[in-house]
Formats: sequence, structure tokens, C-alpha cells
Amino acid sequence: MQEVAAITLEQTEIISAIDTVWVALCAAIIFLMEGGFALLEAGFVRSKNAMSIIAKVILDITFGGLAFYAIGFGIAYGSSNGWFAFDTGITGDDLGLGLTVSNKLFWFLQLGFAMAAISIVSGAVAERMKVWAYAIFVVIFCAALYPLAAHWVWNPNGWLAVRGFNDFAGSTAVHAMGGFAALAAAIVLGPRIGKYDQKGKPIAIPGHNLPLAAVGGFILWFGWFGFNPGSTLGAVGNWELIGTVATNTFLASAAGGVSTILYTYFKYGQIDITMTINGVLAGLVAITAGCNIVEPGSAIIIGLIAGVLVDIAVIFIDKIKIDDPVGAIAVHGVNGLFGTIAVGFFAIEGGLFYSGETTLLITQIIGVLVIASFSFIVTFIIMKIMKKTIGIRVNRSEETAGIDAVSFGVEAYTTFE
Repeated sequence: MQEVAAITLEQTEIISAIDTVWVALCAAIIFLMEGGFALLEAGFVRSKNAMSIIAKVILDITFGGLAFYAIGFGIAYGSSNGWFAFDTGITGDDLGLGLTVSNKLFWFLQLGFAMAAISIVSGAVAERMKVWAYAIFVVIFCAALYPLAAHWVWNPNGWLAVRGFNDFAGSTAVHAMGGFAALAAAIVLGPRIGKYDQKGKPIAIPGHNLPLAAVGGFILWFGWFGFNPGSTLGAVGNWELIGTVATNTFLASAAGGVSTILYTYFKYGQIDITMTINGVLAGLVAITAGCNIVEPGSAIIIGLIAGVLVDIAVIFIDKIKIDDPVGAIAVHGVNGLFGTIAVGFFAIEGGLFYSGETTLLITQIIGVLVIASFSFIVTFIIMKIMKKTIGIRVNRSEETAGIDAVSFGVEAYTTFE
């Protein structure tokens, strides 16, 4: 009997060791995505604001990380009544997720998701938001807003989890949550100076360094292979699932790039590389919800649609005078919504196209609309309150001169020889 117990204990320890290495590697890759956000957003803005946007991403990691540790994780994964939980720090209690890794490592993995969600907002408010006002919003978002969405979706007792909502790695909880918060923030802030002419026609403000943005896009692309496969939360016994998730993640992203290339070529007569970068990211966002339960062919279809949808959304958002310098709303908000709903059509089990049933589709629609609405409304209210009190936008002279020189005393590129 003792020998059997010893063998069982040894097997358990081996499983935990292997799963710990897997999750730790994926969590580290997800953390690297913040470098991708920084480079992508810096390249898509003007050089006079490049350091400013990098500073905002650093705020996402530092202020947001501490807020998610102190309060956010407990709200997301504490003892739930279906809608809300409250705990502080990292609990040692069983989270009900069947984890084979420590709660502390699971927290670090989830930290990457929280940072990704708030980093979506940083791009949409680029070149015009005060750094300290942004820092306050980061703390609120990572301590309460994002954790509530994560609670509903991933806490085993969350109301959407109980209902059967499928958002494997966060098309809704991360991307729609961040994208619709970005939409509200951009509306309250207003457009950059010079973005629209006197007749309201949008004027292009090109990014200063597209190769830099492309490198950022590639880092994010790479990071997604920690983001989605890492959501298996363990390697042992999950090799087939990990393969499915990784394959679907790549196919959707490649299809997103292909459809954007073809769409922009035939629409504008030239391939729009900047939009292609966002097309790849759109495919990644869209497949993130259902990468675990759709077939490879369906992943390609989802990516193809996302790659076209992102361009249509960017143009539409521009026309209604919402200034989003990096296309965050279109990439993450619109395609997070689309990808979540697509699960209801393409899921092998329960999807409308496979089973003829609408139960999953209805659940997916309810879940993403509730979270998108929650994110937009609460962010809009918070931004309005801050605008009326501490102010959220830099003054006109600072915006004209560039936030880097005025607020940080440095420039991204110097002329010293």
C-alpha cells in the first residue's frame, strides 16, 4: 500500500513539474507581448509621442500588475456568488479549476491577460491623454473592471461559465473588454488636433516608424502562441488540445493577413501593409474564443472574415469621428465581438452549422454583449468623472509640441552626434 502511495505521489509530482514548466514558459511569452504592444503602438504614432506611448505600456505593467495582485485576482477567482467575489492577494485555497500548478504561477499567467486588456486602451488614447490620469484608470481597470469580466467567464462559478459560455483565451474577457473600454475612452477624449478638417473629413496622421510597428506586430503574433495554448493550464494529457489550439491560432492569423492583403489591394489598388499587420492581429483576436472547439477549416474562415472586417471597422470608426491612432477598437473590440459570436456558428459541438442548435449561439451573443456594454458604459462614466475633476487630456501646446519633450523631457530620437 505504501509503495502504491509513493508511486502515486511521484506521478503527481512529475505531472505538476511538467505542467509548471509549460505554464511558466507560456506566461513568460505572454509577458513579452507587452514589448509587442509598446513597439506596435510607438511605430503607429508620431515620433514626438513615441516615448509617451511606451510609458503608458510600462504603467500597464507596473501600476496594473500591482493592482491585479492586490485586488484584481481575488475579484476574478475568489469564492463566487456568480457575479462577484472579493479576496486580496493570492489565495492558497483551491480555485476549483483543477490546477496542477501553484496558484501563484496561475496568477502570473492571468496577469499577462490583464496587462493585455489594458494595453489595448493605451493605443486608442495615444498622443493626447495625461499620463497620471491614465495611471489612475489603469489601476481601476486592473483592480476591478477586467477582473469582473474574467470572473464571469473563467471563475468556475461565474454566471457565464455556468451557462456554458466558451471564451477559451479571451476574445471577450480580454479583447472585447479592452476594445470597448478603448472606444469609450477615445470618445470622451476626443480626436487629436488636426485629425479632422473643418468639414469633418478625416485626415491621415501616419505613424512615424512602420518597421518598428511591424516588429511589434510580429512579437504579438509570437506571443499569441503563449496566450492561446497556455490557456490549457497544463501540458500533461493536453497534447491534442494544445496542437488544436496552436494550429487554429496560426491558420486564423494567416488567413486574416491574406484577406487583408487581397481586400486592400482590390479596394485601393495597393496592398496596405499597416492594415495587414492589423489584419493578422484581427485573425488572432477572432480565433481566441473558439480555438479549442473549431476545426482548422473553420479557423481559416474566421480569420478571412476578421481580416476584411478590421479594415471596414477602421474606416467606419474614422468616419464617425472617433480617433483611434492604432486601430485598437477595430482589431480588439470589433473582432473580439465577432470571434466570440463565431463560436456559436462554428463550434464542432453545439455550433449552429454543425448541430442546427442555437443554445450556444445565444449564450455567446449574450456574454459578449453584456461584457462589451459593461466595459463601454463603466469606462465612459469613469472617464467623464476624471475629465470633470482632474482632467484627462494634455493642453493644446503640449499636444502640439509633443508629449515626450514636455512631460518626460526626452525625445525618442536625438540629433546628438
